[in-house]
Amino acid sequence: MGIIQDPDAFFMQEALKLATKALEEDEVPVGAIIVSGGQIIAKAHNLVERLHDPTAHAEMQAITAACNHFQSKYLNECTLYVTLEPCPMCAAAAQWAQVGRVVFGASDPKMGYRRFGHMLHPRTEVLEGVESERATAMLKQFFSGKR
Repeated sequence: MGIIQDPDAFFMQEALKLATKALEEDEVPVGAIIVSGGQIIAKAHNLVERLHDPTAHAEMQAITAACNHFQSKYLNECTLYVTLEPCPMCAAAAQWAQVGRVVFGASDPKMGYRRFGHMLHPRTEVLEGVESERATAMLKQFFSGKR
């Protein structure tokens, strides 16, 4: 693989591929990956419907996989890329794991963690709006079919 010009866009596009997979499986189209040292170490998409588990969000699945990868509960050297702003549950999990950086696509004014105050670790850097148009379009497509 050559030099990646915009790593945030590149890795968010990878998360969007997972969101597409979720959409195809009739899950809310959210994808998440965790990157360390420029390498994807964990990836997941929503599994709430398949597992009948309200905690099976993409971020939760990815955090668990990354912690297993490192055999550690801390991910302070990692970046979490997720297509939708994390909910409070996922933000709290990222806080407990001390995720070093969170990059998300679409904002979630109804259930996003920012509605409830800053819930991430104090040292966690946040970048929002990466590939937000694609992420938002996919979410609108999913929910328009449900209404």
